[in-house]
Amino acid sequence: MSFPDGFLWGAATSAFQIEGSPLADGAGPSIWQRFARTPGLTVGGETGDVACDHYHRMPEDVALMQRLGLQAYRFSVNWGRVLPDGTGAVNGPGLDFYDRLVDRLAEAGIEPMLTLYHWDLPAALDDRGGWLNRDVADWLADYARAVHARLGDRVSRWITLNEPWVVMDGGYVRGGLAPGHRVHAEGAMVAHHLLLAHARATAALRAEGAGNVGIAVNLEPKVAATDKPEDVAATARADAYMNRIFLDPIVHGRYPEELPEVFGASWPTFADADLDEIRTETDFFGINYYTRAVCVDDPDDAPERARRVRQPRHPYTEMGWEVYAPAFRDLMVWVRDRYGDIPQYVTENGASFYDPPQVVGGEVSDPMRIAYLHDHLLAVRDAIAAGVDVRGYFAWSLLDNVEWSQGTTKRFGLVHVDFETLARTPKQSAAFYREVIDSNGACLADAPRIPTTEAVVASAHQTASSLQEAASSNA
Repeated sequence: MSFPDGFLWGAATSAFQIEGSPLADGAGPSIWQRFARTPGLTVGGETGDVACDHYHRMPEDVALMQRLGLQAYRFSVNWGRVLPDGTGAVNGPGLDFYDRLVDRLAEAGIEPMLTLYHWDLPAALDDRGGWLNRDVADWLADYARAVHARLGDRVSRWITLNEPWVVMDGGYVRGGLAPGHRVHAEGAMVAHHLLLAHARATAALRAEGAGNVGIAVNLEPKVAATDKPEDVAATARADAYMNRIFLDPIVHGRYPEELPEVFGASWPTFADADLDEIRTETDFFGINYYTRAVCVDDPDDAPERARRVRQPRHPYTEMGWEVYAPAFRDLMVWVRDRYGDIPQYVTENGASFYDPPQVVGGEVSDPMRIAYLHDHLLAVRDAIAAGVDVRGYFAWSLLDNVEWSQGTTKRFGLVHVDFETLARTPKQSAAFYREVIDSNGACLADAPRIPTTEAVVASAHQTASSLQEAASSNA
């Protein structure tokens, strides 16, 4: 049951979701400061100004990581802390925070994995067009150089972009995330500029001597609900739009053939030189996995015209995502088969289930999260057994945090955060994960599995939803 020797066990966070103090020490505002201050766009009007206050409590949080037995920590840098205007002069005090963080991690024996961009574009760059402006590729490369100049001697693993699909779809096509555009026609160009930015940031990092540069993509296996031709075609469109749109150009130098149909008249003709540049040797893929999608054709569900169908006999998380671990193993095998033996790290995997806002009795029991982690870790082990080169696993997330537009209503953390007092309390899932790390996965043989009978699953989900509704009403 053990994982390979040297397998890296960690947890992940992002800057906006945990740091707070977004304008401290000369930092510039991000698109999320603007978005969150627009009435009605975040649950409860959550701004992220405090979040988990990691900016001030970082030493405490690193000590907590050490207590949990983490071997690695994936974090992101707030671009606007480093370059308040997005370009130009470096803000030394902003970089100082990450300098101290990396030093603390080293003292604790925890390896850093640094993500340059996790959705918090400087507002000054959004004023210049943001990801719609082709110059953003060079802006990201310059930012990468600035961060590497300070941290490159201690950071060995770099991620250029986190979940570029979400940046494109949530930020520009559907608009539920910053900057909040709802323009179908913008999606293709945003995706292309994200890919150019990845290529140029990768080249910039390597020119400065960085090794192990990759990209983190959120992938969601798409499965046709029936064998009807229209459902099969819809599933292929959904797969191209979400899963292949970024990986095909990086590895194969071309976009999926379904994308002109998805984007219609807004699909441009891209220069061969661009595609040659985007086709970049990648040291690893970061795989972010949460769920799969069972799809049917639906002409009204733009842009891919594919609607997911709820599976009544499976549990769902508080985000409304189906829990189905076998798809995780199949996904990692698919990435290997389609894109070759590029090493993979699971850079995000986790689940939001109901946890009380305040801790009662000194502990937080979260058996469904334990079951989720257990089954998905077994899926990782099965992928390794199938020959996939998986080198590490980062649980999402270390802390309960600001879940973007959902505010603090969705909890993914191994560690409970009381958002009134900011007290940290490791959940039972944290103790479980510590056992996994200590045994290098051997303890998974005895971990409980999530209930599978329809009655038990429906009851558990209904109870969690009812408790959350009650908590919201009391708040």
